[in-house]
Amino acid sequence: MTEYQIIDGTETVHRDGTIKLHGPEGFAGMRAAGQLAAQILDDIAPLVVPGVSTAALDDFVRERTLAGGAVPATMGYRGYAHSSCISPNHVICHGIPSEKTLKDGDIVNIDVTPLLDGWHGDTSRMFLVGDVPLKAKRLVEVTYECLMLGIEQAKPGNRLGDIGAAIEAHARNHRYGVVREFCGHGVGRLFHDAPEVIHAARAGTGPLLKPGMFFTIEPMINGGRPHAKMLNDGWT
Repeated sequence: MTEYQIIDGTETVHRDGTIKLHGPEGFAGMRAAGQLAAQILDDIAPLVVPGVSTAALDDFVRERTLAGGAVPATMGYRGYAHSSCISPNHVICHGIPSEKTLKDGDIVNIDVTPLLDGWHGDTSRMFLVGDVPLKAKRLVEVTYECLMLGIEQAKPGNRLGDIGAAIEAHARNHRYGVVREFCGHGVGRLFHDAPEVIHAARAGTGPLLKPGMFFTIEPMINGGRPHAKMLNDGWT
């Protein structure tokens, strides 16, 4: 049975499997953290061009996060040493910034999480680098459509599985695959918390969605089969 925990925004929270239900203070904190995250991604857009290194983009994320009064939540998280995850082309997620440069025609996801006043603003955005082939551009477009269809299902009274069902149906209509190895998650004062948000699920299944839940929806869509391969770095 799914357990829910009402959070007033001041007490210490733990990753104990319960789904947290937040009040007005939580909404205010998450809104501020989310707005900063969105602004960072807006500000970095002009820099995402052929020839820029992902390390330089990561430096910008760190500087902009600190300037906004926050800290990058990824720094030091389970030994991770960077301020963002930057994932070009075939890298599904958790790409590690490096001196490798972006090329004309690349697509790249930049994932940022400013930790502002105790709240995690976890979000990412896809960017097109230069003149992108139609096939790659269409994958980005359909993935965004999947995201928005999932968000439409995120309302009180629905089930968590309704989100994944909407995402998977749209992806399959375009003969794309939904990655199963990674999922969305609860977020708030904790970086990763319950529930797990599966992006390929059956409608009407999973926990009941209630007011006050905070979670990410981050569909990862492959142009073909849904398989993923983990590298030896432990992240990518």
